[in-house]
Amino acid sequence: MAIDHFSTATAMLAALRDKKVSAVELAEMHIARIEEKDGALNAIPVRTFDRAREAASAADKRIAAGETGKLLGLPMTLKESTMTAGLPQSAGIPELKDHVPAKDGPLASAVFNAGAGLLGKTNIPVALGDWQADSPVYGRSNNPWDLTRTPGGSTGGGGAALAAGMTPLEVGSDIGGSIRVPAAYCGAYGHRPTETAIPRTGSFPFADLPNPAALMGVQGPLARSATDLELLFDVLAGPEPFENVAWRLELPKPRGEQLSDLRVGVISSVLGQSGSSQMTARLDELASFLSKGGATVADVEPPFDLGWYYGDYLRLLNVMITQSQPAEERRAQAAALRATGDTFAMAQADGLDMDAAAFQALVNRRATGIAAWQEFFKSWDVIIAPMTLDSAFPHQDGAFTSRTLLIDNDEVSYLANIMFPMLAIFTGLPSTAFPAGLDSNGLPLGLQAIGPYLEDRTTLRFAQLLEREWHKFTPPPGY
Repeated sequence: MAIDHFSTATAMLAALRDKKVSAVELAEMHIARIEEKDGALNAIPVRTFDRAREAASAADKRIAAGETGKLLGLPMTLKESTMTAGLPQSAGIPELKDHVPAKDGPLASAVFNAGAGLLGKTNIPVALGDWQADSPVYGRSNNPWDLTRTPGGSTGGGGAALAAGMTPLEVGSDIGGSIRVPAAYCGAYGHRPTETAIPRTGSFPFADLPNPAALMGVQGPLARSATDLELLFDVLAGPEPFENVAWRLELPKPRGEQLSDLRVGVISSVLGQSGSSQMTARLDELASFLSKGGATVADVEPPFDLGWYYGDYLRLLNVMITQSQPAEERRAQAAALRATGDTFAMAQADGLDMDAAAFQALVNRRATGIAAWQEFFKSWDVIIAPMTLDSAFPHQDGAFTSRTLLIDNDEVSYLANIMFPMLAIFTGLPSTAFPAGLDSNGLPLGLQAIGPYLEDRTTLRFAQLLEREWHKFTPPPGY
């Protein structure tokens, strides 16, 4: 099979091993593609073409000498916020636009040690805090399926680059759906790993050194195929720096090698918020497909009160993402949120001015949620749910509190889009986003599979089986 822009990373690597294509040819193919397509998308604002060419030339020599590597000779991209020596790491914040790390973080090191070359770094929103990719530092990224719509965020540039055939693999990060929402909006695959499966160090807003108090935020892979997703996951997975002198990661095998082996729970709404009628119909279609194929399928409820779960997620989220803000600024924001009288706004306020004792109590409550999920997954193997409320929305500006989303002609709060992503986030569960076909506007719909703690291979394998038997990535029209 001839290699082109939409070939899988797995196919590209096989062609490299079989000497059917050179690393230099792969690099030049992707560079030409970026130069052709990225003007309209603005997905890869930090370009490292000379570096990619040098890495490709070196890879060809290594391959000729009989060397191997999981990604040897493959060009790819990294999210701008991924710590990489000599390249910007602003996280879209104007005050940090000149911040350039002196060394690679653990994920950049992992892909380079595996033999990958770097095409560039992909676009993000300010402080990675949006389901769009738009900042004063790099401007706005567009979705290749519809340039007037978001590619998702915060790994929005990465999602757009994958869908447009400008990169075969991307490393992203996720504390509010930032890997999986772009995958869903761009018709690709994204995996939010178990919280402790991949190093969290080296990605904004967390420190350059391991911090056990840094919770919920993870780094992980995006790809155009579920097989490629696991390929990159295996390159990235492992303990944090310092711990890697002793600890080794040995994840369990998938709970099922066939769809009929699995017990699948279905969650179609969270706190009364459902996805669009088309999203819900696609979820129902998948549930029916699985049931007819021999899987055990039933509607399920999480093993605790979701109001508590969502509130504590918002509290912990604000603890994590506002840690670098001045105390006076956080107190002012907290006062404004409390003044609304809204239950969940007040939960956000709690996270802005939380003291040490309250934080410890919150972490203890999170542990009860983790334990409850562990018990739940004794009876179930996978949960399927929408990834987002609907397909990609038109670009939006203005304050979050003033934004809305149109779901079946009803306006809902912009922040309601966090309902489905947060199911896996608060308790650190693995979640794989996968394509679920197109809606009536020709835009991708995405669902997610949530699995047991440290059983990432179960959701990854589930996505691979669906890729083979149900829906898979398809290129956007015109690409």
